[in-house]
Amino acid sequence: MCDEIFFFDNCEKKCNFAAAMQQLIEKAWDDRSLLQNQENAEAVRQAIDMLDRGELRVAEPCNGGWKVNTWVKKAVILYFPLCQMKTVEVGPFEFHDKIPLKSGYASQNVRVVPHAIARYGSYLAPGVVMMPSYVNIGAHVGEGTMVDTWATVGSCAQIGSGVHLSGGVGIGGVLEPVQASPVIVEDHCFIGSRCIVVEGAVVEHEAVLGANTVITGSTKIIDVTGDEPVVYKGRIPARSVVIPGSYTKHFPAGDYQVPCALIIGQRKESTDKKTSLNAALRDFNVSI
Repeated sequence: MCDEIFFFDNCEKKCNFAAAMQQLIEKAWDDRSLLQNQENAEAVRQAIDMLDRGELRVAEPCNGGWKVNTWVKKAVILYFPLCQMKTVEVGPFEFHDKIPLKSGYASQNVRVVPHAIARYGSYLAPGVVMMPSYVNIGAHVGEGTMVDTWATVGSCAQIGSGVHLSGGVGIGGVLEPVQASPVIVEDHCFIGSRCIVVEGAVVEHEAVLGANTVITGSTKIIDVTGDEPVVYKGRIPARSVVIPGSYTKHFPAGDYQVPCALIIGQRKESTDKKTSLNAALRDFNVSI
């Protein structure tokens, strides 16, 4: 695993601890009866606690790309059978679930506006603001990110620092299959209102998605800024300004318009990251 993930004072101690925990979780994954053993069950609980504190991640930046830690995702899945259904009352509100709610926001310097909810096992870095929104178990939200009203961050999704998830944004989650990559939104991206990003798509750093853009693993992402179109799938290149589009596809019943995403430009180097989030779209006369 990459060095920045576990916070120990000794690299060898860190690696040995992670390896031992991983081994116990892998064994329990192959033989669920081992969850009855205290050692295996405790390894699963420890992994979820470390996810909650940001000391462990389902996916992590490594060597210029992203590495999926499938054993951590296995721990999330194994955590469910270890938990019992419980009724939780928050004032006049009642919940009935296996996974407890995240807590301790003040000490973590996280602002949580009613009715925002984050599940235990998700990580919210200092400076995160949650408007009435939802963050699921296994997700990682970076420092200073805004999760705006009715935005959702699915299980195991990785959201970078300084990101703005606008109102109604849907960031997909993934647990199974365990080898599937989670959705990744890198640092300083702006995701416009009602955008959907699912199926392990990667939005690279400082990209800007206009309102209602839908990105799936198979969505054609077409760069139309040059003389010839350049097509990407599953990845929004860094600093791209993207809007919804469509292209004509032939079917046996005729020709029809199919959704795609269009790269119409790049964010300007001269603009500040925060102020350029809205400005980048306005430069191209695009709604946010």
